[in-house]
Amino acid sequence: MTDDKPRYVCIHGHFYQPPRENPWLEAIELQDSAYPYHDWNERITAECYGPNARSRILDGEGRIRQIANNYARISFNFGPTLLKWLEDEEPDVYARVIEADKESAERFGGHGSAMAQPYNHMIMPLANTRDRYTQARWGIRDFEKRFGRAPVGMWLPEAAVDTETLDIVSELGIQYTVLAPSQALRIKGQTSRDWTDVSGEQIDPTRPYYVSLPSGRRINVFFYDGPIARAVAFEKVLESGEELANRLTGTLSDGREWPQIVHIATDGETYGHHHRFGDMALAYALDYIEREDTATLTNYAEYLERYPPEWQVEIAESTSWSCSHGVERWRSNCGDNTGAHPGWNQEWRAPLREAFDWLRDTVAPLYESHAGELFKDPWQARDEYISVILDRSEENVAAFMAEQGTEKLDVSQWTEALELLELQRHALLMYTSCGWFFDDVSGIEATQTIQYAGRVIQLAQKLFGDRIEGQFLEILARAKSNVPEQGDGRAVYERAVAPAAVELAKVAAHYAVSSLFEEYAEEARVYCYDITQREYQRQSEGQAQLAVGRAAVKSIITLEAQETSFGVLHFGDHNITAGVRPHGDDAEYEAMKKEAFAAFREADLPETIRLLDRHFGDLTYSLRTLFKDEQRKVLRSVLEATVGEAEAEYRGIFEHHAPLMRYLMDIGVPLPPSFQAAAELVINVNLRRALEETAIKENRLVETLADASSWSINVDGEGLAFVAKGTLERLALEFEEHPDASESLRALEESSRCVKLLPFVVELAEVQNRFWNVLQERYPGYAKRAAKGEADALNWVEQFRALGDNLKVRVE
Repeated sequence: MTDDKPRYVCIHGHFYQPPRENPWLEAIELQDSAYPYHDWNERITAECYGPNARSRILDGEGRIRQIANNYARISFNFGPTLLKWLEDEEPDVYARVIEADKESAERFGGHGSAMAQPYNHMIMPLANTRDRYTQARWGIRDFEKRFGRAPVGMWLPEAAVDTETLDIVSELGIQYTVLAPSQALRIKGQTSRDWTDVSGEQIDPTRPYYVSLPSGRRINVFFYDGPIARAVAFEKVLESGEELANRLTGTLSDGREWPQIVHIATDGETYGHHHRFGDMALAYALDYIEREDTATLTNYAEYLERYPPEWQVEIAESTSWSCSHGVERWRSNCGDNTGAHPGWNQEWRAPLREAFDWLRDTVAPLYESHAGELFKDPWQARDEYISVILDRSEENVAAFMAEQGTEKLDVSQWTEALELLELQRHALLMYTSCGWFFDDVSGIEATQTIQYAGRVIQLAQKLFGDRIEGQFLEILARAKSNVPEQGDGRAVYERAVAPAAVELAKVAAHYAVSSLFEEYAEEARVYCYDITQREYQRQSEGQAQLAVGRAAVKSIITLEAQETSFGVLHFGDHNITAGVRPHGDDAEYEAMKKEAFAAFREADLPETIRLLDRHFGDLTYSLRTLFKDEQRKVLRSVLEATVGEAEAEYRGIFEHHAPLMRYLMDIGVPLPPSFQAAAELVINVNLRRALEETAIKENRLVETLADASSWSINVDGEGLAFVAKGTLERLALEFEEHPDASESLRALEESSRCVKLLPFVVELAEVQNRFWNVLQERYPGYAKRAAKGEADALNWVEQFRALGDNLKVRVE
């Protein structure tokens, strides 16, 4: 690389997942399709976000020689809603992302690599002006809170752009964005009077450009290299980090007279989720470019400071990077889809957007009218509400109300004020782009956006008294599913939204039913609700249980609160019946409780039910009432004995008939299905138990694997790998916390050696990370002591190196 013609490389990763939280619980419930993980955020974090925070660079023998934070050497943006989830659920990965921005600033001339993003990935050209401002302001404020600085760049969702959007984000302080080469229309040099047509991806992506805006401002734009970006996303470039590096630097040309920047933009999930080990290819490519000095790594902000754009560009209005028809993918049956379902249509997209637009425009004047009585400026209050979303402490809510509220606003009106703002938050969330991106209105992403609409309707009907649900559903019914049994958008709403809706009584019912299976402290948190136990009494008679109590339920989102009383009767299996009511007369409650427990002690369950029913009016709650995760947890408890009995039966069949089964296999006769099922269940259970041990024992594991092989068993590789991963991660944590304990080192070394015997791959990234930490912090001291001949240090170093071999980490 010559100094007179500098060459730069920048890779941008757009890291984003749609918000998946239940709108009433503010948490992601169990998603079976993400098995063996709890949900898709957790799965993709394990496959992508976590690995990129600690990516492996291998030596020539396939051993880890370095662990790098990829985020610190690339340009990146994270969706604000995803960062919130990472902060709560994966704080270590979150911390590495935040730290990467600081590290990149040290690397790239004081310019951090993180870019902001409009809050919940709304297609900006399809939004009204007011929503565009709120989306951009929320995204900027979220960024400032997390990264501790003002953003310089902003990634636009799906790179969807028009001039109005650029003018708005420029007004709010954004200096640059990144677009696809197909989004450039024509360009003009500073000394030229004529425009040059560059449509059809003819623009040169190795320099920046600027857009002159109607306001008189300008904003800078980088157009990424389309062919390389497509090769990374959809071809096999990520099979080799060196090939990725060469593809990037290979486009740099001595014929260009300006400081060139070759840069690409792809979904961040490309590096690990879409392409396994893609994070390692990225890490190796970045390391290779630096080692070979074929170009200088940079980020957009650093490059702009050094080389401001000299060419003006006009963009193609209302275009995006993922729809060849502009932005039609998010409002019409344009033909762009995932390709996974040939013959399907996306005619449902238009009525889905129409229903949401109708809902937004119907509630907007009602919001403005009602909020105008509580806030100085209802729409400014919405813009500033991001401060509450980021910090829901009552102290911060009080500060917000003091700043935004009218003089008449008092504490008794806070709930109404917050409900109005929550209505607006969900009216924005329902436009999350993923709702239209995929192939059917019944898909998980479209269903999620319909749930947000359901929350808007619930709040609107409570606040305004208007019955708007019917007309909304009439429009939604025109969104026909490609899957006949799914019906249409209205059926999706009735099936997935109505049952998910939560009121305080349902939270109290969840608390009551789950209290039979776990002990609650006097103050408890159930998702986004605080429960204060006023009084609680439970009795058991055989397998049956009765609990009666009182509890205060309070939403931490809206501060809505209610005093409730409840009664719940468990018959000893999955049959549970419960009632909840607002707490009223203490004497009436005490009398009911006394009579119910008296009947229960007599084992008179019908009379107990009658008494509960008389007090609560209707015993409408059951095991179905529980939120999904707790429901599964309780069912596991309820089924434990039953499953144990079934497993014992299968084990008896297997062991009793093993000689006959062996004979049949020896003479080539297929096992009867009942015998095969018994063998598969028993051996998979044996494997799971072997892998769940405090430390995995080689003899037991080898014996069980031999049984699986001899009986030609289909083992549950994915589920068992997850179990083994959990065991090793627990042992690795124990070792990292107590590296001097020989038992911890020995248990981890032996267990990691055993895992190599398994007929499936076990993900060891977290184990390797913890080993790497000990390698950096404690190994040098032990190595020095071992060099002096200290026996305990020699033994430790020998076993540590053996562990490194098992984990494929190079130990010098």
